[in-house]
Amino acid sequence: MQRWAAPRATEPVSATVALPGSKSLTNRYLVLAALADGPSRLVAPLRARDTELMAAALRSLGAGVVDDNGDWVITPGPLCPADVDTGLAGTVMRFVPAVAGLASGPVRFDGDEYARERPMATLIDGLRQAGVEVDDDGGGRLPFTVLGRGSVRGGTVEIDTSASSQFVSGLLLAAARYDDGIEVRHVGPRAVPSQPHLDMTLAVLREAGVDAAQAGPTAWSVRPGPIAGGTRVVEPDLSNAAPFLAAAVVTEGSVRVPGWPVDTTQPGDALRGLLARMGADVRLDADGLTVSGTGRIEGIEADLRDVTELVTVLAVLAACADGTSRFTGLAHVRGHETDRLAALRRELVAVGCEVVEDDDSLTITPRPLRGSLWHAYADHRMATAGAVLGLVVDGVEIDDIGATTKTLPDFPGAWSTLLAS
Repeated sequence: MQRWAAPRATEPVSATVALPGSKSLTNRYLVLAALADGPSRLVAPLRARDTELMAAALRSLGAGVVDDNGDWVITPGPLCPADVDTGLAGTVMRFVPAVAGLASGPVRFDGDEYARERPMATLIDGLRQAGVEVDDDGGGRLPFTVLGRGSVRGGTVEIDTSASSQFVSGLLLAAARYDDGIEVRHVGPRAVPSQPHLDMTLAVLREAGVDAAQAGPTAWSVRPGPIAGGTRVVEPDLSNAAPFLAAAVVTEGSVRVPGWPVDTTQPGDALRGLLARMGADVRLDADGLTVSGTGRIEGIEADLRDVTELVTVLAVLAACADGTSRFTGLAHVRGHETDRLAALRRELVAVGCEVVEDDDSLTITPRPLRGSLWHAYADHRMATAGAVLGLVVDGVEIDDIGATTKTLPDFPGAWSTLLAS
Protein backbone atom coordinates (compact mmCIF):
# COMPACT_ATOMS: atom_id res chain seq x y z
CA MET A 1 0.00 0.00 0.00
CA GLN A 2 1.36 3.37 -1.05
CA ARG A 3 0.34 6.17 1.33
CA TRP A 4 0.06 9.59 -0.33
CA ALA A 5 -0.57 13.09 1.01
CA ALA A 6 -3.22 14.61 -1.25
CA PRO A 7 -1.94 18.03 -2.38
CA ARG A 8 -3.95 21.13 -1.52
CA ALA A 9 -4.73 23.54 -4.36
CA THR A 10 -3.42 27.04 -3.68
CA GLU A 11 -5.13 28.61 -6.68
CA PRO A 12 -7.72 27.64 -9.33
CA VAL A 13 -6.49 24.90 -11.63
CA SER A 14 -6.25 25.71 -15.32
CA ALA A 15 -5.20 22.75 -17.40
CA THR A 16 -5.65 20.54 -20.43
CA VAL A 17 -5.82 16.86 -19.48
CA ALA A 18 -5.24 14.23 -22.16
CA LEU A 19 -6.91 11.03 -21.03
CA PRO A 20 -5.69 7.50 -21.76
CA GLY A 21 -7.94 5.10 -23.65
CA SER A 22 -11.19 3.68 -22.32
CA LYS A 23 -10.80 0.58 -20.17
CA SER A 24 -14.27 -0.66 -21.07
CA LEU A 25 -13.67 -0.34 -24.80
CA THR A 26 -10.11 -1.68 -24.66
CA ASN A 27 -11.14 -4.89 -22.90
CA ARG A 28 -14.17 -5.46 -25.13
CA TYR A 29 -12.04 -4.98 -28.24
CA LEU A 30 -9.39 -7.35 -26.86
CA VAL A 31 -11.92 -10.16 -26.28
CA LEU A 32 -13.41 -9.83 -29.76
CA ALA A 33 -9.97 -9.64 -31.36
CA ALA A 34 -8.95 -12.91 -29.67
CA LEU A 35 -12.00 -14.60 -31.25
CA ALA A 36 -11.84 -12.89 -34.65
CA ASP A 37 -11.23 -14.46 -38.06
CA GLY A 38 -8.00 -12.54 -38.56
CA PRO A 39 -5.56 -10.17 -36.86
CA SER A 40 -6.62 -6.92 -35.23
CA ARG A 41 -4.91 -3.71 -34.16
CA LEU A 42 -5.99 -1.58 -31.20
CA VAL A 43 -4.89 2.03 -31.57
CA ALA A 44 -4.39 4.03 -28.35
CA PRO A 45 -5.56 1.29 -25.95
CA LEU A 46 -5.46 1.85 -22.22
CA ARG A 47 -2.29 0.39 -20.72
CA ALA A 48 -3.15 -0.08 -17.05
CA ARG A 49 -3.55 -2.99 -14.65
CA ASP A 50 -7.05 -4.05 -15.76
CA THR A 51 -6.19 -4.08 -19.46
CA GLU A 52 -2.80 -5.72 -18.92
CA LEU A 53 -4.60 -8.45 -16.97
CA MET A 54 -7.02 -8.92 -19.88
CA ALA A 55 -4.16 -9.12 -22.38
CA ALA A 56 -2.35 -11.63 -20.17
CA ALA A 57 -5.50 -13.74 -19.79
CA LEU A 58 -5.99 -13.94 -23.55
CA ARG A 59 -2.31 -14.73 -24.11
CA SER A 60 -2.57 -17.59 -21.62
CA LEU A 61 -5.52 -18.93 -23.62
CA GLY A 62 -3.48 -18.92 -26.83
CA ALA A 63 -4.03 -15.55 -28.50
CA GLY A 64 -1.10 -13.41 -29.56
CA VAL A 65 -1.17 -9.93 -28.00
CA VAL A 66 1.97 -7.94 -28.81
CA ASP A 67 2.97 -4.31 -28.44
CA ASP A 68 3.66 -2.26 -31.55
CA ASN A 69 4.63 1.35 -30.80
CA GLY A 70 1.89 1.75 -28.21
CA ASP A 71 -0.74 -0.16 -30.16
CA TRP A 72 -1.71 -3.76 -29.49
CA VAL A 73 -1.70 -6.26 -32.35
CA ILE A 74 -3.84 -9.31 -31.61
CA THR A 75 -3.63 -12.60 -33.48
CA PRO A 76 -6.25 -15.26 -32.69
CA GLY A 77 -5.00 -18.74 -31.87
CA PRO A 78 -6.43 -22.09 -30.83
CA LEU A 79 -7.78 -21.70 -27.30
CA CYS A 80 -5.96 -23.91 -24.81
CA PRO A 81 -6.01 -24.80 -21.08
CA ALA A 82 -4.76 -21.98 -18.84
CA ASP A 83 -4.62 -20.37 -15.40
CA VAL A 84 -6.11 -16.87 -15.48
CA ASP A 85 -5.28 -14.18 -12.92
CA THR A 86 -8.26 -11.82 -12.85
CA GLY A 87 -6.70 -9.40 -10.37
CA LEU A 88 -9.60 -7.21 -9.24
CA ALA A 89 -10.81 -6.61 -12.80
CA GLY A 90 -14.52 -7.23 -13.21
CA THR A 91 -14.20 -7.34 -16.99
CA VAL A 92 -11.58 -10.10 -16.80
CA MET A 93 -13.45 -12.26 -14.28
CA ARG A 94 -16.78 -11.83 -16.12
CA PHE A 95 -15.78 -11.68 -19.82
CA VAL A 96 -13.06 -14.32 -20.10
CA PRO A 97 -14.96 -17.34 -18.64
CA ALA A 98 -17.38 -17.23 -21.57
CA VAL A 99 -14.36 -17.41 -23.90
CA ALA A 100 -12.83 -20.22 -21.82
CA GLY A 101 -15.79 -22.46 -22.60
CA LEU A 102 -14.39 -22.63 -26.15
CA ALA A 103 -10.95 -23.81 -24.97
CA SER A 104 -9.70 -27.36 -25.37
CA GLY A 105 -9.31 -28.04 -21.66
CA PRO A 106 -9.69 -26.62 -18.15
CA VAL A 107 -9.24 -22.91 -17.50
CA ARG A 108 -8.88 -21.95 -13.82
CA PHE A 109 -9.80 -18.47 -12.63
CA ASP A 110 -8.63 -16.73 -9.45
CA GLY A 111 -7.68 -13.21 -8.48
CA ASP A 112 -6.90 -10.72 -5.72
CA GLU A 113 -8.14 -11.32 -2.19
CA TYR A 114 -11.15 -9.04 -2.57
CA ALA A 115 -11.93 -10.52 -5.98
CA ARG A 116 -13.03 -13.64 -4.14
CA GLU A 117 -15.81 -11.58 -2.55
CA ARG A 118 -17.25 -10.28 -5.82
CA PRO A 119 -20.44 -12.03 -6.98
CA MET A 120 -19.98 -14.56 -9.80
CA ALA A 121 -22.86 -17.01 -9.28
CA THR A 122 -25.00 -15.34 -11.96
CA LEU A 123 -22.32 -15.79 -14.63
CA ILE A 124 -21.66 -19.39 -13.60
CA ASP A 125 -25.38 -20.11 -13.81
CA GLY A 126 -25.55 -18.51 -17.26
CA LEU A 127 -22.56 -20.49 -18.51
CA ARG A 128 -24.12 -23.74 -17.33
CA GLN A 129 -27.40 -22.92 -19.05
CA ALA A 130 -25.41 -22.33 -22.25
CA GLY A 131 -23.82 -25.78 -21.96
CA VAL A 132 -20.50 -24.91 -20.30
CA GLU A 133 -19.30 -27.16 -17.48
CA VAL A 134 -17.99 -25.22 -14.48
CA ASP A 135 -16.26 -26.65 -11.41
CA ASP A 136 -17.41 -24.10 -8.86
CA ASP A 137 -14.78 -24.30 -6.09
CA GLY A 138 -15.74 -20.91 -4.64
CA GLY A 139 -19.47 -21.42 -4.12
CA GLY A 140 -20.52 -18.80 -6.64
CA ARG A 141 -17.31 -16.80 -6.33
CA LEU A 142 -13.67 -17.14 -7.33
CA PRO A 143 -11.84 -19.46 -7.64
CA PHE A 144 -13.58 -21.68 -10.20
CA THR A 145 -12.62 -23.72 -13.25
CA VAL A 146 -14.26 -23.69 -16.68
CA LEU A 147 -13.95 -27.16 -18.21
CA GLY A 148 -13.58 -26.20 -21.86
CA ARG A 149 -14.71 -28.71 -24.48
CA GLY A 150 -13.77 -26.78 -27.61
CA SER A 151 -17.34 -25.70 -28.37
CA VAL A 152 -20.36 -24.25 -26.58
CA ARG A 153 -23.99 -24.93 -27.43
CA GLY A 154 -25.38 -21.51 -26.43
CA GLY A 155 -29.11 -20.88 -26.80
CA THR A 156 -31.45 -19.14 -24.37
CA VAL A 157 -30.13 -18.13 -20.94
CA GLU A 158 -32.29 -16.68 -18.16
CA ILE A 159 -30.41 -15.01 -15.30
CA ASP A 160 -30.81 -12.24 -12.74
CA THR A 161 -28.36 -9.58 -13.91
CA SER A 162 -29.38 -6.86 -11.46
CA ALA A 163 -25.98 -7.11 -9.73
CA SER A 164 -23.97 -6.25 -12.86
CA SER A 165 -24.46 -5.72 -16.58
CA GLN A 166 -21.06 -7.40 -17.05
CA PHE A 167 -22.76 -10.80 -16.75
CA VAL A 168 -24.70 -10.01 -19.93
CA SER A 169 -21.76 -8.47 -21.77
CA GLY A 170 -19.49 -11.43 -21.00
CA LEU A 171 -21.92 -13.91 -22.55
CA LEU A 172 -22.65 -11.69 -25.56
CA LEU A 173 -19.01 -11.06 -26.45
CA ALA A 174 -18.19 -14.76 -26.95
CA ALA A 175 -21.55 -15.88 -28.31
CA ALA A 176 -20.88 -15.46 -32.04
CA ARG A 177 -18.59 -18.50 -31.63
CA TYR A 178 -21.29 -20.57 -29.89
CA ASP A 179 -23.13 -23.16 -31.97
CA ASP A 180 -26.53 -21.49 -31.50
CA GLY A 181 -25.40 -18.01 -30.53
CA ILE A 182 -27.17 -16.78 -27.41
CA GLU A 183 -30.17 -14.92 -26.10
CA VAL A 184 -29.75 -13.56 -22.58
CA ARG A 185 -32.94 -12.75 -20.70
CA HIS A 186 -32.94 -10.81 -17.43
CA VAL A 187 -35.37 -12.27 -14.89
CA GLY A 188 -34.50 -10.37 -11.69
CA PRO A 189 -36.71 -8.09 -9.57
CA ARG A 190 -34.51 -5.02 -10.12
CA ALA A 191 -33.63 -3.33 -13.38
CA VAL A 192 -30.33 -4.16 -15.07
CA PRO A 193 -27.79 -1.46 -14.17
CA SER A 194 -25.37 0.33 -16.51
CA GLN A 195 -27.42 0.20 -19.70
CA PRO A 196 -24.78 2.34 -21.51
CA HIS A 197 -22.26 -0.49 -21.02
CA LEU A 198 -24.69 -2.91 -22.68
CA ASP A 199 -25.14 -0.44 -25.54
CA MET A 200 -21.34 -0.34 -25.79
CA THR A 201 -21.13 -4.14 -25.98
CA LEU A 202 -23.71 -4.30 -28.76
CA ALA A 203 -21.95 -1.48 -30.62
CA VAL A 204 -18.51 -3.14 -30.60
CA LEU A 205 -20.06 -6.45 -31.68
CA ARG A 206 -21.77 -4.78 -34.63
CA GLU A 207 -18.56 -2.94 -35.47
CA ALA A 208 -16.97 -6.39 -35.85
CA GLY A 209 -19.75 -7.56 -38.15
CA VAL A 210 -21.64 -9.59 -35.55
CA ASP A 211 -25.43 -9.80 -35.64
CA ALA A 212 -26.17 -8.45 -32.15
CA ALA A 213 -29.37 -6.83 -30.96
CA GLN A 214 -31.48 -5.74 -28.02
CA ALA A 215 -34.12 -8.45 -28.29
CA GLY A 216 -36.52 -6.75 -25.88
CA PRO A 217 -36.52 -4.40 -22.88
CA THR A 218 -34.65 -7.02 -20.83
CA ALA A 219 -33.21 -9.36 -23.47
CA TRP A 220 -30.16 -9.31 -25.74
CA SER A 221 -29.18 -11.66 -28.55
CA VAL A 222 -26.18 -12.59 -30.67
CA ARG A 223 -26.40 -14.89 -33.68
CA PRO A 224 -23.55 -17.26 -34.55
CA GLY A 225 -21.26 -16.05 -37.28
CA PRO A 226 -17.92 -14.53 -38.21
CA ILE A 227 -16.10 -11.87 -36.18
CA ALA A 228 -14.12 -9.43 -38.29
CA GLY A 229 -10.62 -8.36 -37.35
CA GLY A 230 -9.24 -4.98 -38.35
CA THR A 231 -8.18 -1.70 -36.77
CA ARG A 232 -10.09 -0.21 -33.85
CA VAL A 233 -9.31 3.22 -32.37
CA VAL A 234 -10.01 3.43 -28.63
CA GLU A 235 -11.78 6.54 -27.36
CA PRO A 236 -10.44 8.39 -24.29
CA ASP A 237 -11.80 7.03 -21.00
CA LEU A 238 -14.51 9.53 -20.08
CA SER A 239 -15.18 8.11 -16.60
CA ASN A 240 -11.53 8.71 -15.75
CA ALA A 241 -12.11 12.39 -16.52
CA ALA A 242 -14.29 12.69 -13.40
CA PRO A 243 -11.63 13.63 -10.81
CA PHE A 244 -9.91 16.09 -13.17
CA LEU A 245 -13.16 17.84 -14.11
CA ALA A 246 -14.20 17.86 -10.45
CA ALA A 247 -10.91 19.62 -9.67
CA ALA A 248 -12.06 22.52 -11.84
CA VAL A 249 -15.38 22.65 -9.97
CA VAL A 250 -13.98 22.67 -6.41
CA THR A 251 -11.14 25.11 -7.13
CA GLU A 252 -13.19 27.48 -9.35
CA GLY A 253 -10.76 26.68 -12.15
CA SER A 254 -11.05 25.30 -15.67
CA VAL A 255 -10.09 21.92 -17.17
CA ARG A 256 -10.29 20.95 -20.82
CA VAL A 257 -10.32 17.35 -22.05
CA PRO A 258 -9.42 17.18 -25.76
CA GLY A 259 -10.91 14.47 -27.96
CA TRP A 260 -14.19 14.21 -26.05
CA PRO A 261 -16.48 12.41 -28.51
CA VAL A 262 -19.68 14.05 -29.66
CA ASP A 263 -21.38 10.65 -29.91
CA THR A 264 -20.41 7.81 -27.57
CA THR A 265 -21.79 4.87 -25.59
CA GLN A 266 -19.46 5.58 -22.66
CA PRO A 267 -21.34 6.24 -19.40
CA GLY A 268 -18.78 8.90 -18.48
CA ASP A 269 -20.42 11.25 -20.99
CA ALA A 270 -23.11 11.79 -18.34
CA LEU A 271 -20.60 13.98 -16.50
CA ARG A 272 -21.58 16.84 -18.79
CA GLY A 273 -25.14 17.00 -17.53
CA LEU A 274 -24.42 16.07 -13.92
CA LEU A 275 -21.69 18.68 -13.43
CA ALA A 276 -23.86 21.34 -15.08
CA ARG A 277 -26.66 20.50 -12.64
CA MET A 278 -24.20 20.91 -9.77
CA GLY A 279 -23.43 24.45 -10.91
CA ALA A 280 -20.43 24.09 -13.25
CA ASP A 281 -20.09 25.77 -16.62
CA VAL A 282 -19.84 22.95 -19.18
CA ARG A 283 -18.98 23.44 -22.86
CA LEU A 284 -18.44 20.81 -25.59
CA ASP A 285 -16.99 22.01 -28.88
CA ALA A 286 -14.48 21.01 -31.54
CA ASP A 287 -11.63 21.49 -29.05
CA GLY A 288 -13.10 19.02 -26.56
CA LEU A 289 -14.97 19.34 -23.28
CA THR A 290 -14.26 22.26 -20.95
CA VAL A 291 -15.59 22.39 -17.39
CA SER A 292 -15.20 25.53 -15.29
CA GLY A 293 -16.06 26.14 -11.66
CA THR A 294 -18.45 29.03 -11.00
CA GLY A 295 -17.93 29.52 -7.28
CA ARG A 296 -21.00 27.53 -6.30
CA ILE A 297 -21.66 23.80 -6.02
CA GLU A 298 -25.31 22.83 -5.77
CA GLY A 299 -26.72 19.76 -4.12
CA ILE A 300 -28.73 17.58 -6.48
CA GLU A 301 -30.86 14.45 -6.52
CA ALA A 302 -29.87 12.02 -9.26
CA ASP A 303 -30.53 8.41 -10.25
CA LEU A 304 -27.09 7.00 -11.06
CA ARG A 305 -28.17 3.45 -11.97
CA ASP A 306 -26.63 3.71 -15.44
CA VAL A 307 -23.49 5.61 -14.38
CA THR A 308 -22.55 4.28 -10.95
CA GLU A 309 -18.82 4.56 -11.66
CA LEU A 310 -19.27 8.33 -11.21
CA VAL A 311 -20.73 8.19 -7.70
CA THR A 312 -17.43 8.40 -5.81
CA VAL A 313 -16.39 11.76 -7.26
CA LEU A 314 -19.95 13.10 -7.26
CA ALA A 315 -20.21 12.22 -3.57
CA VAL A 316 -17.12 14.30 -2.81
CA LEU A 317 -18.57 17.21 -4.79
CA ALA A 318 -21.76 16.79 -2.76
CA ALA A 319 -19.68 17.06 0.42
CA CYS A 320 -18.51 20.48 -0.80
CA ALA A 321 -21.93 21.65 -2.00
CA ASP A 322 -24.29 24.31 -0.64
CA GLY A 323 -27.08 21.84 0.09
CA THR A 324 -28.01 18.21 0.50
CA SER A 325 -27.57 15.69 -2.34
CA ARG A 326 -29.21 12.30 -2.77
CA PHE A 327 -27.93 9.67 -5.20
CA THR A 328 -30.07 6.62 -5.94
CA GLY A 329 -29.86 3.48 -8.07
CA LEU A 330 -26.71 2.35 -6.27
CA ALA A 331 -27.52 -1.07 -4.79
CA HIS A 332 -25.26 -3.00 -7.14
CA VAL A 333 -22.14 -0.95 -6.33
CA ARG A 334 -21.85 -3.02 -3.16
CA GLY A 335 -20.35 -5.69 -5.42
CA HIS A 336 -17.81 -3.46 -7.14
CA GLU A 337 -14.12 -3.29 -6.17
CA THR A 338 -15.43 -2.67 -2.67
CA ASP A 339 -18.84 -1.94 -1.17
CA ARG A 340 -18.74 1.63 -2.41
CA LEU A 341 -21.86 2.73 -0.54
CA ALA A 342 -20.47 1.68 2.83
CA ALA A 343 -16.98 2.94 1.96
CA LEU A 344 -18.23 6.40 0.94
CA ARG A 345 -20.34 6.71 4.07
CA ARG A 346 -17.41 5.81 6.34
CA GLU A 347 -14.93 8.13 4.66
CA LEU A 348 -17.28 11.11 4.28
CA VAL A 349 -18.37 10.84 7.93
CA ALA A 350 -14.69 10.73 8.92
CA VAL A 351 -14.08 14.11 7.23
CA GLY A 352 -17.15 15.68 8.84
CA CYS A 353 -20.14 15.07 6.54
CA GLU A 354 -23.56 13.85 7.55
CA VAL A 355 -24.34 10.78 5.44
CA VAL A 356 -27.34 8.46 5.36
CA GLU A 357 -26.81 5.13 3.62
CA ASP A 358 -29.61 2.77 2.71
CA ASP A 359 -29.89 -0.24 0.44
CA ASP A 360 -29.96 1.76 -2.80
CA SER A 361 -28.91 5.33 -2.04
CA LEU A 362 -26.67 7.85 -0.32
CA THR A 363 -27.89 11.14 1.12
CA ILE A 364 -25.06 13.60 1.78
CA THR A 365 -25.45 16.77 3.82
CA PRO A 366 -22.36 19.02 3.87
CA ARG A 367 -20.83 20.01 7.18
CA PRO A 368 -17.47 21.72 7.97
CA LEU A 369 -14.79 19.44 6.55
CA ARG A 370 -11.58 18.30 8.22
CA GLY A 371 -8.55 16.32 7.17
CA SER A 372 -8.40 12.59 7.71
CA LEU A 373 -6.82 9.41 6.41
CA TRP A 374 -8.96 8.48 3.39
CA HIS A 375 -9.14 4.74 2.80
CA ALA A 376 -9.09 3.51 -0.79
CA TYR A 377 -10.22 -0.08 -0.11
CA ALA A 378 -8.09 -1.19 -3.10
CA ASP A 379 -10.60 0.76 -5.23
CA HIS A 380 -9.23 3.14 -7.85
CA ARG A 381 -12.32 5.35 -7.83
CA MET A 382 -12.30 5.72 -4.05
CA ALA A 383 -8.65 6.79 -4.26
CA THR A 384 -9.22 9.45 -6.92
CA ALA A 385 -12.25 10.80 -5.03
CA GLY A 386 -10.05 11.33 -1.98
CA ALA A 387 -7.60 13.30 -4.13
CA VAL A 388 -10.40 15.69 -5.16
CA LEU A 389 -11.32 16.26 -1.52
CA GLY A 390 -7.66 16.96 -0.69
CA LEU A 391 -7.66 19.92 -3.08
CA VAL A 392 -9.85 21.92 -0.69
CA VAL A 393 -9.30 20.26 2.71
CA ASP A 394 -6.00 20.32 4.60
CA GLY A 395 -4.57 17.07 5.89
CA VAL A 396 -6.17 14.50 3.60
CA GLU A 397 -4.03 11.41 3.04
CA ILE A 398 -4.87 8.45 0.78
CA ASP A 399 -3.85 5.15 2.36
CA ASP A 400 -3.24 3.41 -1.00
CA ILE A 401 -2.84 5.68 -4.02
CA GLY A 402 -1.39 2.68 -5.87
CA ALA A 403 -4.97 1.43 -6.33
CA THR A 404 -5.32 3.99 -9.14
CA THR A 405 -3.05 1.92 -11.43
CA LYS A 406 -6.13 -0.22 -12.13
CA THR A 407 -7.19 2.29 -14.80
CA LEU A 408 -4.73 5.22 -14.64
CA PRO A 409 -1.05 4.30 -15.09
CA ASP A 410 0.35 7.32 -13.18
CA PHE A 411 -2.40 9.19 -11.39
CA PRO A 412 -0.10 10.98 -8.88
CA GLY A 413 2.00 12.29 -11.77
CA ALA A 414 -1.06 13.43 -13.72
CA TRP A 415 -2.45 15.10 -10.58
CA SER A 416 0.82 16.95 -9.98
CA THR A 417 0.81 18.13 -13.60
CA LEU A 418 -2.77 19.32 -13.19
CA LEU A 419 -1.83 21.43 -10.17
CA ALA A 420 1.38 22.72 -11.74
CA SER A 421 -0.62 23.98 -14.69
